[in-house]
Amino acid sequence: MAEGTDDSSGHGSGDKSPDEAALSARLGSLDQRLSELRDSRATRTDQPGAGGGDSAARASAMARGLRLSSELIAGVLVGAVLGWGFDRLLSTSPFGFIVFFLLGFAAGVLNVVRSAGVAPDRTGR
Repeated sequence: MAEGTDDSSGHGSGDKSPDEAALSARLGSLDQRLSELRDSRATRTDQPGAGGGDSAARASAMARGLRLSSELIAGVLVGAVLGWGFDRLLSTSPFGFIVFFLLGFAAGVLNVVRSAGVAPDRTGR
């Protein structure tokens, strides 16, 4: 009865060959080892403070992101303030603000690209 229910391959032979038995044993062993590895990884990731290197990498990435975003915002704000100042001085209501706002945005993007290391830093050398 066990031989009849074990025949799921559809080949008609009721018992397994030695190769199939060895393969089945290896597959069971591999499944057990993978389960143990998954359990140990789940245990390590559940504990706070266990991944010291990972949290340091996250903090470094967050610091870099904040620095890059602040450089972009600073460029835009400086351009907007300069444009507003020129508009107040020269009475050219929206045009100075718009031009310097766009120049500030371009300068901010250029600073971000330089800080990120995508473009080479050309300082006249």
